[in-house]
Amino acid sequence: MRKTVLMSLVLGTMFCLAPAGRPSAGEAIVVYTALEDDEYPGYLELFKKQRPDIEVKIVRDSTGIVTAKLLAEKNNPRADVVWGLAATGLILAEKRGMLEPYAPKRLEKVNPMLRDAANPPAWVGIKAWETGIVVNTIELKKLGLPMPGDYRDLLNPAYQGLIAMPNPASSGTGYLTVSALIQLMGEREAWNYLDQLHRNIMQYTHSGSKPAKMAGQGEAVIGISFGYRGLKQKANGEPVETVWPASGAGWDLEANALVRKAKIKDAAKTFLDFALGEDVMRMYASIYPITSIESGLPVPEGYPADPVSLIIKNDLAKAASERDRVLAEWSKRYDGKSESR
Repeated sequence: MRKTVLMSLVLGTMFCLAPAGRPSAGEAIVVYTALEDDEYPGYLELFKKQRPDIEVKIVRDSTGIVTAKLLAEKNNPRADVVWGLAATGLILAEKRGMLEPYAPKRLEKVNPMLRDAANPPAWVGIKAWETGIVVNTIELKKLGLPMPGDYRDLLNPAYQGLIAMPNPASSGTGYLTVSALIQLMGEREAWNYLDQLHRNIMQYTHSGSKPAKMAGQGEAVIGISFGYRGLKQKANGEPVETVWPASGAGWDLEANALVRKAKIKDAAKTFLDFALGEDVMRMYASIYPITSIESGLPVPEGYPADPVSLIIKNDLAKAASERDRVLAEWSKRYDGKSESR
């Protein structure tokens, strides 16, 4: 089955290496990323093979931390490129005038719904990631508990103290999940739901992948996390199953952008060209079912033939505009169970 790309689900709103300009020999760039720490090194190795003359300095953290760092550096930006950060975070940066529009190579192949609509765009998506409920099947059976199938199932009092979830202020997975609940239920009902879910939460983590890891290790029985992590853990032999919420998984785009600064390096543009190239896009597609450019690869194991059927209709622009207010309210209500830093 050929991969499916998102076509008309965004209500609101890159690979042939072809360098932009001629980077100076030995030019170095700083790249901010929220890509998984066991994922981006493979992509980066490909870039190094193609452009050994460009030094890439990676600054990696969870989505919320990278977004906060990027926004805090508005008047003195350190990054040259943002690679694989939530589109909702890049929309905030664009509204603050922090991104330099750039049309990378192969832009014409990108699904129009997975990029900034402006020409040239301020940001361009590469792939989507989505909420998954990762369950330790051994622990679940030992406790005689039912397998959850949707968000509301997680309110079962029998799950009290057994669920881990990402803190949306530091985790993009956490925020896309809260945003999905608001879009699915309406804000009033979503806060009521989260109040009830809070009773069953053992800890809010600062990493979107940590709840899945906790479930895999038996530290939690259920981890509200993201699908890729749960599926990878199962493939590695951990006793977990990834459940896709029946009412629709929350999702966001991992997207790229050029940071606006006094000196924009040609090497930064070269990197953005690379990041949409055919070779790296096939690497993305080998583990993620929804990519911004059709790869021709089969849908990765663990996803349905039509991965778009898993996810909600998502207004990314609205999710970005509401982010600060929603995070403030969430922190006021629930931050007492967040892990310490």
